[in-house]
Amino acid sequence: MEDVATSRSPALQRRRLAAELRRLRGNRPGREVAEGLGWSTSKVSRYELGRSPLPLDEVEKMLDYYDVTDPERGQLLSLAREAAERGWWEDYADALPGEYQAFIGLEAEAASAAIWAVEIIPGLLQTEDYARQVHLGYQAVVPIPPGIIDTRVRVRMIRQQVLTRDPPLELSVVLDESVLLRPIGKPRLMYAQLRQLMQTADLPNIELRVLPLSKERLVANSFTIFGFNPIGEAGRLHDVVSTESTVGSNLYVEGETDTYFHRLVFQSLVDASCSPSESQVLIQQTAERVWA
Repeated sequence: MEDVATSRSPALQRRRLAAELRRLRGNRPGREVAEGLGWSTSKVSRYELGRSPLPLDEVEKMLDYYDVTDPERGQLLSLAREAAERGWWEDYADALPGEYQAFIGLEAEAASAAIWAVEIIPGLLQTEDYARQVHLGYQAVVPIPPGIIDTRVRVRMIRQQVLTRDPPLELSVVLDESVLLRPIGKPRLMYAQLRQLMQTADLPNIELRVLPLSKERLVANSFTIFGFNPIGEAGRLHDVVSTESTVGSNLYVEGETDTYFHRLVFQSLVDASCSPSESQVLIQQTAERVWA
């Protein structure tokens, strides 16, 4: 399979550029900058939050206003060009909801991901057959053409390349034990899926834990916390939390207080879970006892 998932994420480059623009503004009021550029304050705000594309000529205007010179100017313009590029997933845009494309963009450039899964096995750890069965399961609610399902399964397999790229995504997963017991397709499909879980968990960048049904836990829907590497003088990008709703759309949380809360929740789930080695044993026992 073509190694396409190692490409840069325009969505993340846009966030990086937005963080740099906020740094350059410093303590200047947004209204002052807007007046100096002849723009509206809302336009400056959109650019500084990374919520709309940043045309290269307008980035240049902002750099002129802030008196940014080389080499920093060249670095920021290069970042702006990367932010305007297409991500590999955009080749499949006709089959992917906008929220899902945003999710892939975050995942593509995240340095780490922490996943709490209470419904199904996370996409990064799914076999192709399991992924297909999950998508077929949506047919009961929303009819999906077979070609769209094929495309979405292929995209899910490509996404998994982040686990073996250089450097790889650092992945920490807590599975509710119910995920191992819930049938998705036939028993042999579940058996193969659990066996692959055990193999994938051997990768040095993956920590997989299972929260036993016998343990009390916080009532929390599945969520993913993305962490990112620092971005030079602008410092670090805040975590982004993605929670999936029953209709498949994603809610994104970026506020520092809210993302910190999810970190605390995830740590409480880790603390209540089996160790990685104990989890491996539990997965193997479940595969043999329930699905073999």
